[in-house]
Amino acid sequence: MATLATGCASVPESRRDYGDLEQPFELAETPFYPQERYQCGPAALATLLASSGIRTSPEALTPQVYLPERRGSLQIELLAATRAAGRIPYSIDGTMAAVTAELQAGRPVLVLQNLGTGWFPRWHYAVIVGVNPGTDDVILRSGVTRRRITAVDTFIRTWERGEYWAFVALSPGELPALVDQGRYFRAVADVEATGHHQAAMAGWQAALALWPGSQTAELGVANAAYALGDYPAAESAYRRLLANDPTMLSARNNLAFALAGQGRGDEAIAEIRAVLGMVADDDRLRSQFEASYRELLASAE
Repeated sequence: MATLATGCASVPESRRDYGDLEQPFELAETPFYPQERYQCGPAALATLLASSGIRTSPEALTPQVYLPERRGSLQIELLAATRAAGRIPYSIDGTMAAVTAELQAGRPVLVLQNLGTGWFPRWHYAVIVGVNPGTDDVILRSGVTRRRITAVDTFIRTWERGEYWAFVALSPGELPALVDQGRYFRAVADVEATGHHQAAMAGWQAALALWPGSQTAELGVANAAYALGDYPAAESAYRRLLANDPTMLSARNNLAFALAGQGRGDEAIAEIRAVLGMVADDDRLRSQFEASYRELLASAE
């Protein structure tokens, strides 16, 4: 079966290129947790989170990510557990250049491999901790092996059968080595949706520093400030957005609530009335703004 798994098809150079790295590079101090049978998900995630400063263990993560009926872990559980730990999971490109860039930034990379075949899969999570361009090897924390050294072409074939799925755990405020704006915005928004507003705030602030004119990042900062109860900061951010685009109805709606949070009910109602004056009767969002108006009126009484 191992012979069938490796195959002999050529691997595209675009997948196996290490970028500018020419010398061996390894995050040798990366923790290692030998897995029990079917426990590669908790072990790999514990490796990733511990490397980012989270005190955890496979045993602590097993209830969150291990599904006994499947005898394994699904990707969605690993991502959710990463967010629950206060980290931002960011999916990277399926290339050795992307992997190498993250390693050089000090972050190991969790990957999904299929060590079997398409018709007889053997799914496995491992963590890349090093590469050696000279010998074309990848160094993994894998199974019960602390330093599994695998030929890069063999690794990429197993990774391809896992659809090149891989991610890193970003500390709040960190940016990935090779950042894609839309992908990063989605990653921060997903963390925000879980209620980790402080982590989301740091993520949006980092995005705004990198992309100063981004409405999405500015709105993220404003919404995170509001969720954290910092209504003056939220008001300032919403007003910056409206200074650039007075017709941004979501910002004006949220500004009304930031004003109400400061006890400025009359100003809040004036803002939401302005929203209703700008939205068409048949606009699908009008009912939401009308609900905001009723809520603000009730709170002012």
